[in-house]
Amino acid sequence: DGQEVLTVSGDAMVKFWSTASGECLRTFESLGSVALSVEISPDGQTLLMGSLDSVAELWSIATGECLRTFTGHSDFVLSAVFSPDGQEVLTASADSTAKLWSTSSGKCLCTFEGHSDFVRSAVLSPDGQQVLTASEDNTAKLWSTASGECLRTLEGHRSVVQSAIFSPAA
Repeated sequence: DGQEVLTVSGDAMVKFWSTASGECLRTFESLGSVALSVEISPDGQTLLMGSLDSVAELWSIATGECLRTFTGHSDFVLSAVFSPDGQEVLTASADSTAKLWSTSSGKCLCTFEGHSDFVRSAVLSPDGQQVLTASEDNTAKLWSTASGECLRTLEGHRSVVQSAIFSPAA
């Protein structure tokens, strides 16, 4: 609803703010190291942060408690996002992979391997059936969430692909 915002900083803190008052409502300190990305769940109850220590963390906004840690990457988690329904988490890492996780169990459901350099970002399609990754290998890749298979490599950039997104659902 735009009434609150999250900020992430090199001081290893994520802050939850009121846009109306400018007041900091809660501060979250990553369990391991500096957070690199942050996102609020579709239901507004939890936040997700990716960090320098190769993990993503799920936190309760109401209590400030860390609910789950997603471990399995071997390098920085550069991006962490929720699926449209909030049932999965997708992480992108400097280990050249992206991973899809169950929000409830914390188990890795699929690893997307095929980039030759850092995966800068990863997003799910509006229907949750595909993943789109952007990489420092100058490509973006489209993947099947069901099989983990690379469906298409998008080539043509002469430098790092920082980000890639799907068009909105019709």
